[in-house]
Amino acid sequence: MATTTFSLAQLAEHSQKKDIYVAIHNKVYNVTSFIEEHPGGEEVLLDEAGKDATEAFEDIGHSDEAREILEKYYVAELDEASKKDVKKTPIARAPAASESSSTGSALRVVIPILAVLGYLAYKYTSAQRA
Repeated sequence: MATTTFSLAQLAEHSQKKDIYVAIHNKVYNVTSFIEEHPGGEEVLLDEAGKDATEAFEDIGHSDEAREILEKYYVAELDEASKKDVKKTPIARAPAASESSSTGSALRVVIPILAVLGYLAYKYTSAQRA
C-alpha cells in the first residue's frame, strides 16, 4: 500500500474544530476525535490546527504514552517538498526594553507627583480661605 502524503497547503485545509489535522515530525495526524480528551484543552489543538506542530509538541515535553496515543491518529506523511516552498515570514520584533519601558517608567513617577502636587494645592487654597 502506497503511503499517503499531504502538502502544507492540504494540511492547512484541516484547521477547524470539526476537522483538525496537525503535523508532528513530518507525520500528519487527524486529532479531531481527540479534541475533547486532550489534557491541555481544545485551545491548544486549535492553535496548531492545520500546521506543523512539531515545535509546540516538543516544547511541552509529551510523555511516551502521549506519543503512543498520537500514533492512533496517523493518516499520512508530510510532503517534504512543500515545506521548502513555504517562505518564512519574518517575525515583527517588539521594541527593545529601553524604548518601551522608558515612557512607562516616566509615567509611573510623573503621575504620582502630579497627584501629590494637586492635593497640596487643594489643601493650600483651602487653608487660605479659612
